[in-house]
Amino acid sequence: MTALPLRTQAPSRAALAVLLTGTFMASLDTAIVNVAGPAIQSDVGVSGAALQLVISGYALAYAALLITGARLGDDHGHRRLFLSGLAGFTVMSLLAGLAWTTPVLIVARIGQGVAAAAMGPQVMTVIQLQYDGAARMKAMALLATVVSAGVVVGQVLGGALVDLDVLGASWRPVFLINVPVGLALLAIGPRLLPVTRRPSGRRMDWLGVALLTDTITLVMVPLVFGHQVDWAWWTWASLAAAIPTAMVLALHMRRLRAQGGTPVADVRLLAAPRFGLGMASTTAIMIAYGGFLFTLTLHLQQGLGDSPLRAGLTFAPYAVGFAITSLTVPTLAPAIGRRLAPLGLALSALGYLGLGAVTGGGTWSDAEALPLLALAGAGFGAGYSQVITRSIAGVAPEQAHDASGLFNTINMLGFALGVATLGSVFLSAVGAPTAAETGSAFELVAVGCGALSLAGVGFVLALARAEAAVASATLVNGAAQPTEAPGTIAA
Repeated sequence: MTALPLRTQAPSRAALAVLLTGTFMASLDTAIVNVAGPAIQSDVGVSGAALQLVISGYALAYAALLITGARLGDDHGHRRLFLSGLAGFTVMSLLAGLAWTTPVLIVARIGQGVAAAAMGPQVMTVIQLQYDGAARMKAMALLATVVSAGVVVGQVLGGALVDLDVLGASWRPVFLINVPVGLALLAIGPRLLPVTRRPSGRRMDWLGVALLTDTITLVMVPLVFGHQVDWAWWTWASLAAAIPTAMVLALHMRRLRAQGGTPVADVRLLAAPRFGLGMASTTAIMIAYGGFLFTLTLHLQQGLGDSPLRAGLTFAPYAVGFAITSLTVPTLAPAIGRRLAPLGLALSALGYLGLGAVTGGGTWSDAEALPLLALAGAGFGAGYSQVITRSIAGVAPEQAHDASGLFNTINMLGFALGVATLGSVFLSAVGAPTAAETGSAFELVAVGCGALSLAGVGFVLALARAEAAVASATLVNGAAQPTEAPGTIAA
């Protein structure tokens, strides 16, 4: 029998501010490093493939351990896990800022992801436990705003910090800026954060965690380094080894579930049409997003010779467009939001394809490119926010926690996969870092981003048909929306 959540302190605005600031730091580090990538590459001597790992390693570690972090918080206390993750994030940020070699920087970035996986899930859980009704909706809206703001601010702040070259530190302040903020939160957090816990009595599936991490590593490492080593034999061997590893993971999860245990992830949720289609759409558009951020930064700075600050500001229309629509569309009438989802993703595809067309020759015009960036970002935000809402809508309340963890894992994996795959396409196509070479390579990536966004449209349209089938069945049966057996989603 599941124990009731433990609450020993009333929530406060100051406590919410601490939680949201930690979330902002984690969101910021997804984007801030992107614009600093070329400076890191030239200063530390990082190869193109290693730079991909510096950027995507954070997301990979975050994705692999996010569900584990959420469950540890439930069992051992959300405040404890949040503060432990925050401490680790601060230490890893310091190590990244002081990194003297490529391996140290990669290890620090992966360490940041591990720490963020311990810290991040606790924020939403505490909000769910400590706030009710309108207060909870307001807190969740603030959380969404903070995540979006982290993306916007990260691009611009990263460029500004590199351009300022504080004390000759070049790119290092993009990591070191987390240290004083982290220390301040660690000083006040223990006094302000409420003590919450909802022990499940479930044993942690550490074997499942290890197998999941192995599978991700066996796939991602060759995708990142394959083009650099001319697809040596070990890259194919690694990809081949991922198949039996994934099969062992699936067998382990099935067996553990049959024995009454709780596997690392409840992948049965993906079999439900609405959730599965929503996650397919999310994967497609997040691959496009990760590849787009990584490659456009390289084109702007290495090909066109833009400063880091100008490159960061160039992303602003995209990020602001995303922030506005992702926050606005959920407030509209549901019928309007449903229509805007496929339209938004189609417009995002048009923005990507148009951007590739106007930059493919190695030239850049703000008058042409900036509106297309705003269009791509706004379309992405309009579709993304709806996909999230509608995917989770059919989830039974007792499964919401697992569904949220699975969504966030897929979200981060999609981003990392975009950096790995589309990033490798770009780096393979660039012979010399000239405007013509990088422009042509980015055009290839932009076509890929457009195609992925259109695939997202297809999945959203299929999602709409699944929703219509549910509504029709409900009307025919003259009953409330049916709920499937435990471990599934209402179909």
